[in-house]
Amino acid sequence: MAGETILIVDDKSSFRFLVQGYLKDAGYATVCAGGAVEALELLDRMAIDLMLSDLIMPDMDGVALLAEVQRRFPHLPFVVITAHGSVESAVTAMKQGADDYLLKPLHREELLLTIGRSLEGAHLRQRCDQMEGLLNERFSFEHIKTVSPVMASVLKAARQVAAFAGTTVALYGESGVGKEVLARAIHSASGCSPAAFVPVNCAAIPETLLESELFGHVKGAFTGADSSREGKCRRARGGTLFLDEIGDMPLPLQAKLLRMLEEKVYECLGSDETQPADFRVIVATHRNLKQLSQEGQFRTDLFYRLNVFPLTIPPLRDRREDIPHLAEHFLEIFRRHQGKALPGLSRAAMDVIMAHDWPGNVRELRNRLEYAAIMTSGELIQPEHLRLHGPAGTNCGAPSSLLTLHFEFTPETFSLNEVVNRLKAWALAQTGNNKSAAARLLKTTRKLFY
Repeated sequence: MAGETILIVDDKSSFRFLVQGYLKDAGYATVCAGGAVEALELLDRMAIDLMLSDLIMPDMDGVALLAEVQRRFPHLPFVVITAHGSVESAVTAMKQGADDYLLKPLHREELLLTIGRSLEGAHLRQRCDQMEGLLNERFSFEHIKTVSPVMASVLKAARQVAAFAGTTVALYGESGVGKEVLARAIHSASGCSPAAFVPVNCAAIPETLLESELFGHVKGAFTGADSSREGKCRRARGGTLFLDEIGDMPLPLQAKLLRMLEEKVYECLGSDETQPADFRVIVATHRNLKQLSQEGQFRTDLFYRLNVFPLTIPPLRDRREDIPHLAEHFLEIFRRHQGKALPGLSRAAMDVIMAHDWPGNVRELRNRLEYAAIMTSGELIQPEHLRLHGPAGTNCGAPSSLLTLHFEFTPETFSLNEVVNRLKAWALAQTGNNKSAAARLLKTTRKLFY
């Protein structure tokens, strides 16, 4: 791609002049240096997109220059030039990180092709690094919003285990609480590439296919296996294998998973050759694995092997103090994605989401807010935009006694105690006489409600 600046390093002025002419005709900007020391000085003073350097120079050879450039500018593409008699030195430079090499005498077309290919590779690497940075930021612990002491203790423990890549982690919690989000945060904090996080939903894949999906298979392993296939375990090498809904894994496959965890190896379906299990395993479930093991539906030995570092994520109804912070976090995401003004939640809408029990947890909260964000046109989100249903089956999005309360008192009956009693009676009626739910509806504790 023309327009980039290329630094030409060679101790012969005639050669520099020749290469400079080829590159200028192709639209590149060029800078020349007669040796390695001068080249390093130029690198410190100006922005260079690619280095084209001879291998044999009096002050420092090209391999030593490459090492110094990589130390200072690790992402700068580097192409070496060598004579036919020193191809071995060029191969050495390639092994040490050079992008490519060219043989003297240079041919214009080969030079431009090599330069273009090296610059394109550098641009791709840069984009990949940027994407990885964005993904790591998106799935970092900083993006998990909480002010709940219980949730904060879970995050603290998760941060600690992230530093130990060999430790198996078991995540427990209801559907929608964010088990995969936490698993990705642990993976990201481990310093692994986002691409090395490989999720497998054990409940969504048929039992007959799950073993092949996990471990892969060789050609002819079973009827219809016309070619070999790489499994999720191989894709997760150097990273994390996330087994979601582990409680639904078939018993025969549990034995193979146990062996993999114990011996750190696995075998593709239809093969006797072992593969290294060089990845962390994180499992997640909304089910009680200990109870399942007592009922014979889950291997007891596998349960204890998986339960090395258990973390239980509390449901959203048990950490209501997080709801306003999560709501604002999601609305900020929708502002960016939808490109529209979202002033926020009205007081009435906030009352509704604080009173709701959120059986779908954080996932449900996000979905309701995304719907509301689409339905609004620059005004505050109102209860009717949320389409939520209250504890007694009433629509919290429509005008109701949840938002407008009408109590009548005579001068003789009016008192603070009577107001409180009326509120308690109303809350119990709304929640089907459920005292815990009534306390939550009034944003108080069960103890204070009594």
